[in-house]
Amino acid sequence: MTTIVERPAVVPFTARERWVLVVASAWLVIGLQLDAYAHATTPELETFWTPWHGVLYSGIAASGFTLLWILRGRLPSVPTYQSLLALPNALRLPLAGMAALLVGGGMDTLWHNLFGIERDMEIFVSPSHELIILGMALVAMGPALMQATLPERTLGVSGGWLVGISVLFAVLPVHIYSLHASAIGFRHLGMGETPTPIFSPDAQLVHGYLFSTVLLLVPLIVIGRRWPLPLGLPTALIAIPAVLMHLMFDSEDAWWPALTVAAAALVLEIVFRIANRLVPLPVNARWILLGLLAPPLTWGAVLLIGKIEEGSVGFNIHMVTGLLMYTALTGAGTVLVARRVQ
Repeated sequence: MTTIVERPAVVPFTARERWVLVVASAWLVIGLQLDAYAHATTPELETFWTPWHGVLYSGIAASGFTLLWILRGRLPSVPTYQSLLALPNALRLPLAGMAALLVGGGMDTLWHNLFGIERDMEIFVSPSHELIILGMALVAMGPALMQATLPERTLGVSGGWLVGISVLFAVLPVHIYSLHASAIGFRHLGMGETPTPIFSPDAQLVHGYLFSTVLLLVPLIVIGRRWPLPLGLPTALIAIPAVLMHLMFDSEDAWWPALTVAAAALVLEIVFRIANRLVPLPVNARWILLGLLAPPLTWGAVLLIGKIEEGSVGFNIHMVTGLLMYTALTGAGTVLVARRVQ
């Protein structure tokens, strides 16, 4: 006996559907930004019922209703498990994200009532928060995934804006969630100990540079696998998170770390675009060179400005040169893995 899998009709996504989901996911992620800023600036918050949670959870509702609206006409009148599985990834992944949001949101209320409001590192490892961040990233990716179902191999102005905004709102929650292991938005300089102990704040800071390298490169690699990167998009996807992270969590201190990252991204994009025109290389070789060179040049600029502003970066020559070598190898490894994952 042959089992017939009920498949939904293949209905192309409209520009209206993509942009409405962009607005809904932006609402959702902006709610997270407001909530994160409130907790960073008002540590005495002790209630679940805040205006920031109101924006966040109404954003979850808006995203959910938007996905239901997009699903109309793409599922049979009586949806089945098989028909849901047969949906394109552009819908399956945001739907999985919405499921994570609903579970995490429900858990969050109960969690706060039972165990209180999380503080400091607790915020980044709370189970309910993990599900909420995962759900946000998957829902916000939806518009870019829908754009990728179109046959065009290049992004026009509208498509470039849509993909850029979608990916930005997908990575911002991850940047916030990984704040404890991130080198953007903060002065991640050494403590000045010589020799440097293996288990020390300096060793932890090294991990922040490496994790940030991966997190900043992956969105560019994923977009670059499908389309040529639109002008200015690499700079925006690096500069905006750096500036927002500093604004939300470190705005009372000097702005040079975030602004240095932003300026380095702009300069490197210009240099790499000019070099790509002047030096013909295979596509994979260009990406590997980007992974090898961009991270140490960016973090090298941060350490150089840190030396000028602070008088010392705290790290000795062994730590500085080794750290930059680590970031180069991490960048190249990220390119090799991300460009091959199907």
